[in-house]
Amino acid sequence: MKEIISTQNAPGAIGPYSQAIKTGNLVFCSGQIPIDPATGEFVSQDVTEQTEQVFKNLKAVLEAAGATLDNVVKTTVFLADMGEFAAMNDVYAQHFVENKPARATVQAARLPRDARVEIECIAVV
Repeated sequence: MKEIISTQNAPGAIGPYSQAIKTGNLVFCSGQIPIDPATGEFVSQDVTEQTEQVFKNLKAVLEAAGATLDNVVKTTVFLADMGEFAAMNDVYAQHFVENKPARATVQAARLPRDARVEIECIAVV
């Protein structure tokens, strides 16, 4: 069985996918980009501010699934420019202080809507 997770507190899917899927005790969150769900627009073009918004969106989706960032076991970070890794990583470290998940970080040729950063995650509930 799989349960589709959806919340108004994060941007709606901009394609044929769900914000997250919950199956058993696992939650698979689709990649979040820095869209403010209230405006439908990016918060800024700055990777630090974009990363903060991505985490707000991930937290909202996880909450809708009955989870928090503490439940995250794996993330994948996509960056438009690996030169912005340190700025993204500073924000990332603020959200995963003690309970650090496994992570992969890759540079993508292009992200949806030309975002600077996108993050997806898997959580256990």
